[in-house]
Amino acid sequence: MKKRVFAAAVVVALVLSGAALAVDAEDVLVGSCIYKFDDTFMTGVRNAMNAEKDKLGCELEIVDSQNRQPLQNDQVDAYISKGANVLIVNPVDRTAALPIMEKAKAEGLPIVFINREPDPEVMKAYDKIWYDGAKAEESGTQSGELIADYFKANPGADKNKDGKIQYIMLRGEQGHQDAVLRTEYSIKAIKAAGFELEELGNDTANWDKVQATDKMKGFISAAGVENIEAVLANNDDMALGAIEALKAEGYNTGDPAKFIPVVGVDATAPALEAMKDGSLLGTVLNDAENQGRAAVRVAVAAAQGKPITRETVGYEITDGKYIWVPYQKVTKENYQQFMK
Repeated sequence: MKKRVFAAAVVVALVLSGAALAVDAEDVLVGSCIYKFDDTFMTGVRNAMNAEKDKLGCELEIVDSQNRQPLQNDQVDAYISKGANVLIVNPVDRTAALPIMEKAKAEGLPIVFINREPDPEVMKAYDKIWYDGAKAEESGTQSGELIADYFKANPGADKNKDGKIQYIMLRGEQGHQDAVLRTEYSIKAIKAAGFELEELGNDTANWDKVQATDKMKGFISAAGVENIEAVLANNDDMALGAIEALKAEGYNTGDPAKFIPVVGVDATAPALEAMKDGSLLGTVLNDAENQGRAAVRVAVAAAQGKPITRETVGYEITDGKYIWVPYQKVTKENYQQFMK
């Protein structure tokens, strides 16, 4: 803390004298809030953030907002009071990005939002704000293509021979842009591939495996497991929850005659293991490593007063504000390259 206070005093002196600013990475305190620590994907992001912190030599504190926006608001206030030089925030509620941004702006603190994209108006309202994430429509398109490719290669997957794919949709958090776009674009991709669809069930499971298992059990009870031909889930945890419910009915346990294709998004370690044992058809890599790395690089560079460009942070910057990390389709042919 003494080192940071001294560095701040030097910065003030430099500003008053008109000299150029120069802040070492080791003098930067990054304060970060993650919406909840027990989210599998965000755990990957946190691990990558800590690894990048070690490389850069900055100070990084990460707190668990426990899926409670009021708690996160208090955590942001605490970081400001403590003297953080920059914030990285994964909002519990994306609409809370506005008041959080206003707090940062009032203090002149740079802020990087991750994984949950603020409204464009929020992004335009401050010159020291960035968003680091991925375009959800890409993941939706790719997950839909995984299902379409499976049905093209396996015509017998149309079990009732009616020319339609009877499917279940498990959605993430209500109103979350990733959930909305992944749902919409996965269906568009299947239709674009020439398939008709019939929805047998569609519900929110909040990215959670246990909730998804319960929802899937309800769909199985209502529709009959024998009538379900595909399951699309907005993330891997929900896909794995659906598989647990299917396994309880004797499906997706190794018998080719009792296999229902399930797809997710994120390419988490448990999902890749499920692909290895054959219970999960496929997933889409949501690159936690690069998202976590980019967030810390941008945060530290911004705290140092550097321009946020490809040259300074190693990632393409769109419209001066956005770092888009691309998705990648994960199939039985390539999943092993993503396992660690």
